[in-house]
This record gives sequence, structure tokens and C-alpha cells, in this order.
Amino acid sequence: MEPLFTSMWQKVVLMFVIIQLKTEAMEVTSSGPKTIQKAQGETVILGCTYSPGSQDTGELDIEWTNLSPDMTQKDKLILSYSGGQTHNYADYSLSNRLTFITNPGQGDASISISNLKSTDTATYQCKVKKTPGIDSRKVTVVVLVPPSRPKCWVEGGEEKGTTVSLRCNSAQGSIPLSYVWRREGGSIPATATQDPQTGELLIKNHTDGNVGTYVCEVKNPVSKAECKYSLHAYNPTNKVGVIVGAVIGALLGLLLLLLLIWLLICCCHKRRYEKEVANEIREDVQAPESRPASRQSSLRSIMGYRTHHGVHYSSVRNNLSSIREPGNSFRSGSQGPITPDKPTTLNYDHRYGYPV
Repeated sequence: MEPLFTSMWQKVVLMFVIIQLKTEAMEVTSSGPKTIQKAQGETVILGCTYSPGSQDTGELDIEWTNLSPDMTQKDKLILSYSGGQTHNYADYSLSNRLTFITNPGQGDASISISNLKSTDTATYQCKVKKTPGIDSRKVTVVVLVPPSRPKCWVEGGEEKGTTVSLRCNSAQGSIPLSYVWRREGGSIPATATQDPQTGELLIKNHTDGNVGTYVCEVKNPVSKAECKYSLHAYNPTNKVGVIVGAVIGALLGLLLLLLLIWLLICCCHKRRYEKEVANEIREDVQAPESRPASRQSSLRSIMGYRTHHGVHYSSVRNNLSSIREPGNSFRSGSQGPITPDKPTTLNYDHRYGYPV
């Protein structure tokens, strides 16, 4: 009976010692959400305050690790503090945005990541060791892209009596995106229904009472944006008149096209005819008459006119004697033959400067 009592007493003492040691051992005291959602471009602070126990007398060692979602892959050490020095192991895209917010040796090993990117989405672990004590804390960071400013428009017409479809869409933004329509200075029509996922607002039996400015707000867990659309109510159009007008316009366009084609054909035929006429050689064209100047020059050459110091003289006598044939000469103004004249002796006259 006594050995059994001794054994139970030993267990109680051992449990008390374990509880006491656990209370006095290293403990990470940071609290807060285990998951933090932040918008892209913002700064996040990952808390890791700690309190060492009285038995923790060893060297302080702090490690921040990016835990791999794949259990078969190795976790990545990104930042550490040991021996009073900080060591950054992250790649360049993260190392210049990652830092301790204060001296980690003073009980606060919290870090900050600035200018968040979508690639920073991960689970981070802070581990604080000081022999023999050790403790850790995990926190997940989710980086979301804020929704871009949406575009508002109406699909179809805004005619009275019809169903009007107001649409809203944001080109960028991390899901889930939620769309909500509201009306400035009033409430959404009772006949309207909206889809928060697609951003469509349907207004049935559209009337003048639905006219106004409608606002579409899109949001996700980190941000929101909005756009506006001014809704009108138009009278129904005369569809028959529109169809008739379209047909008449099409016929006029066809006639204009045919007229242009006809003008082009006529122009081509005219140019071809002018080219053929220009190249045709006419056989009844008379030769051009000689110019009077050429006749005078020919006569002068035959008559033998000469000039000397501005005075004209003729050697007709010599020319006639040269062309006169014996027995066939004729005297001017006579019907019968004439006898050749005797050579005439010319005397030099100083007044004229030539023989006369």
C-alpha cells in the first residue's frame, strides 16, 4: 500500500514541476487574427512579441520562415536574429521590403512587409528560441488586388415600357467581388432586380418614374470603387418608319454607286477614243507651202544679187551669158532668135568703189 502511495505522490510532484517550468519557459505573447487580409501596395505588420522564462539562459535565436503549402517541400528561412545581428535570407524582390520593426533582442521580434505584392501571400512562422525555452507563432497573409473603377452602361435601349438592363463591371480586382446598385436621392424601383455577382440591374416596365442617377459600387474585402449612370426614359420609336428610311437610304446609295460606275466607264471610253484619233494618220493632209522668205532667197541666188557697202547690184548679164546657149538665145520682148551681145568692158568708178 505504501509503495502505491509513494508512486502517486511522485506523479503529482512531477506534474507540478512541469507546469511550473512551462509557466516560466519562453512564450510568444502576440495575439490577434491568424489570417490578415491586405490590399496590394499596403504594409502589413506580423506581430511576434515574446517573454523568456527564468530558466531560459541560453543564447537568443529568432527565425522568420515562409512555410511551404506543400508538406513535402522545405520551408524557406527569410529573416533571423542571432548573436545580436540580423540576417536577411529573402530574395531581392522581398529582402528590401522586409525588416524588424524594432530591436528583436528586447522582447519584440515583429516584422513588417511593405509594398505588398500578390506573391507575398503565404503563411509565415515566427520561432523564438532561448535554451531551454522555445515557442512559435504562425500567421497567414492574404494579399488582395483592390477592384478597379467599374464601368457602368445600359445594355439595349431606354424606351418606356421595355425592360432596361443596367450593367456594371470592374476589370481588375481579387475575388470575391460584390456589386450593389443604389439610386441617388431615391430608392431602387420595386420592379427592379439585381445580381450582386454579375452587377446587372433589371428594371421592368420602364417609366418616367425610374429616371435618375444610379450608382454601382463594387467591393472586395480590402477596398471598393463605384461608377454612375444617368438613366433616361424615351418614347418608343416608330419601327416601320425606321425600316422604310433604311430601305430608301440603301436604294439611294445603290443608285449613287451605279452612277459613279457609269461615269467611270464613260471617262475611260472618251480617253481611249481621243488616243486613237491622235494616233491616226490622215492621208488627205496637204504639204505645207514654202515661206515667202525662202522664195526671195532663192530668187536672189538665181539673179545673183550682191551687196557691197549697202549698195545692191546684179550680175544678170553675166548670169544670162552663162546660161545662154549659142543659136538658142532670145531677146527680151522678141519672137525670134537674137544674136549674142559683145562683151562689155567695165570701168572702175572711184565714186562707187566697183566696176560699172
